Amino acid sequence: MTSQAQLDHIFGALADATRRSILARLVQGEATVNELVEPFDLKQPTISKHLKVLERAGLVSRGRAAQSRPVRLNAEPLACAAQWIGSYRRLWEDSFDRLEALLGSKQPTPKKGKQNGRKV
Repeated sequence: MTSQAQLDHIFGALADATRRSILARLVQGEATVNELVEPFDLKQPTISKHLKVLERAGLVSRGRAAQSRPVRLNAEPLACAAQWIGSYRRLWEDSFDRLEALLGSKQPTPKKGKQNGRKV
């Protein structure tokens, strides 16, 4: 089970659009930091800071390949976050079921003085 602190790190990392974009890029496969910098109007140190946040959350890892350190996506924490969110699914479904029952129980009533859009 994922601890509250782990979930805090995961959701904190996902709260930033740049970090979500980095993760979206890594879905396609591993990339170097320089490759991750390319689509952004940011400097390499800034992307590195974002990567540290993603690493702390366990969402990415860095490998070693000769001179480079490719960044890889680790999807397991995303599954944990999805499981946590999914635990609230029954609550949402129950709310929608109650709303549907409420709306289904009310029959539309015609407005007085009008019939088919014309005054009577």
